[in-house]
Amino acid sequence: MLEDSIAELKGVGEKVAEELALLKIFTIEDLLLYFPYRYDVFEVKPLIELIHDDKVTIEGKVIHDPTLQFYGKRKSRLTFSVEVEGVAVKAVMFNRAFAKKQIHTGDIITLTGKWDAHRLQITVSNYKLGPASNQDKIQPSYSIKGNLTNIKLKKIMEQALKEYGPKISEFIPESFLTGYKLPSRREAVQIMHFPPNRMALKHARRRFTYEEFLLFQLKMQLLRKKKREATKGNAQVYDVEQLESFVASFPFTLTNAQRSALDEILKDLVSPYRMNRLLQGDVGSGKTAVAAISLYASVTAGKQGALMVPTEILAEQHYESLTELFKGRARIALLTGSIKGKKRKEILTQLANHEVDILVGTHALIQDDVSFAELGYVIVDEQHRFGVEQRRTLRDKGLHPDVLFMTATPIPRTLAITAFGDMDVSVIDEMPKGRKEIETYWAKENMLERVLKMIEKHVESGEQAYIICPLIEESDKLDIQDAVDLYHQLTDFFPSSINVGLMHGRLKANEKDAVMKQFAGNEVQVLVSTTVVEVGVNVPNATIMVIYDAERFGLSQLHQLRGRVGRGDKQSYCILIADPKGEVGKERMRIMTETTNGFELSEEDLKLRGPGDFFGKKQSGVPEFKVADMVHDYRALETARQDAAEIIEKNLLEEKEDFLPLKLHLEKDQISEATLD
Repeated sequence: MLEDSIAELKGVGEKVAEELALLKIFTIEDLLLYFPYRYDVFEVKPLIELIHDDKVTIEGKVIHDPTLQFYGKRKSRLTFSVEVEGVAVKAVMFNRAFAKKQIHTGDIITLTGKWDAHRLQITVSNYKLGPASNQDKIQPSYSIKGNLTNIKLKKIMEQALKEYGPKISEFIPESFLTGYKLPSRREAVQIMHFPPNRMALKHARRRFTYEEFLLFQLKMQLLRKKKREATKGNAQVYDVEQLESFVASFPFTLTNAQRSALDEILKDLVSPYRMNRLLQGDVGSGKTAVAAISLYASVTAGKQGALMVPTEILAEQHYESLTELFKGRARIALLTGSIKGKKRKEILTQLANHEVDILVGTHALIQDDVSFAELGYVIVDEQHRFGVEQRRTLRDKGLHPDVLFMTATPIPRTLAITAFGDMDVSVIDEMPKGRKEIETYWAKENMLERVLKMIEKHVESGEQAYIICPLIEESDKLDIQDAVDLYHQLTDFFPSSINVGLMHGRLKANEKDAVMKQFAGNEVQVLVSTTVVEVGVNVPNATIMVIYDAERFGLSQLHQLRGRVGRGDKQSYCILIADPKGEVGKERMRIMTETTNGFELSEEDLKLRGPGDFFGKKQSGVPEFKVADMVHDYRALETARQDAAEIIEKNLLEEKEDFLPLKLHLEKDQISEATLD
């Protein structure tokens, strides 16, 4: 069986078994599913199809004997010309002096290397005398450790496939294999290790991409089902008329995207299961209005609601905007770390007596002495700022309240449905009408004075500006403008009528709040800051965002910072000051100036950075797949998610015989709930 120890395989002694153990290969199955990390394709193509700077393979006749030059210490360059399709192509080989004796005029030779289309030249990495043969077309490369070589591993793999290949069983139902034109598992394993051609390899990879995504999504959906069934009896019957009248009182009309997100949330509230939903909305897309309406729905159902945010100033702003929206329809209270003594006791008593309908606050909401009369609904804003424990504590304060997580970080849907696979995802991807787009410009550092003059002009007409730097103090390691230094420079540059403020991560929480309050109240006109202003703060009067050394930030972070302006009715601007050295930095600046849609940007960011960087290396939700790639295979991910949802919804694992192998495979490979929470 495939669970047999690797030592059972012919040709694998104790020593080789130890080498394989370094690669976490202990059983036959581990070995067969240890796929190559890359494939070198030695496929001869016509010259016209070769792409500049690509790795290519050409075949031709040597026109003259190679010339050999020595330079530096033991370094050599071998050059000769090859006739390919009647064209002379120059071949260059480094440090292969011995090849001079092997290559002669008139020989047929196959060369693989980097193609320079401008010079009609190939820098050779591999060569073979004679024409290209079929066996050489695709060469797999395995990631290896210790004394194990690729050649040795391939021999072991060949033996394993010979002995155990017939025992590889299928668990994906036939209807899916036929529908998606996927090879069987046995065939796909064989092809992954010994691909006969590129097309077969492509289909084998497609099969394992789908398999990995389907298994992961099924585990997620089963986990979600388990969580939901553990929380039956959570239905909130809200008053539809009161809710409609509340929405009609708004000074604006909801966008279609807000409406559809709201419908999904309200459906969760009335369902007998506990809500576990992520609401994504770009900066300024109107998440707060959706949150307010859904909170009111819970209040009309006789429950209490809680809104938890990461900072005091944000809590205060939410409290003020909700008070204004509700106009006395609900009793709203604010609870933060600054509220102490008698005032705090008063709020806690009112909360316990159900004299407060909605409590807005920071993590002060989850302290032990805070108890609700009947907490039915919890909204956590910028959910990635809170730890799992904090979120769980709040969740457990009521009778399994419905929970909505909100974020303004536009996570690509691709990643959201994977990293947050046990959550439902709602997206507000439309901006309210009449909102002016922020104009974004990229300026080089030598244009700084012009930028500062522009700020001065706007500030004199009553507006405000942010200037963001990556570091707090000077660092020898990085040549980056720092906040403290810039603060002093700007204080000297601007006339005394313009007050410059300074904000950074080393200030205490109350100091940060004091600076932000001065800025919000226009006592400070220009705020120099590190990225601590990134989340949520609303200063409608701020119209200019200048980001120093902008190439050092990811696209999503730049977009978050840009979203601090453009919150009033005046035209706003974002100026990126950057002198990027590399192509990725230049590409970031170009994308930022051309795109204001956060979801488009996040997709681009994902392509530039990859999912690990996008979430930070420690984000437990992002799984490691062997073959699948969430960025490039997002269509397969979406398909697998839909298939998994249908399998669970229709209970196919239990009721259909052809789904039994899939059910057994899942049981063998089940993820514990703890890993995913």
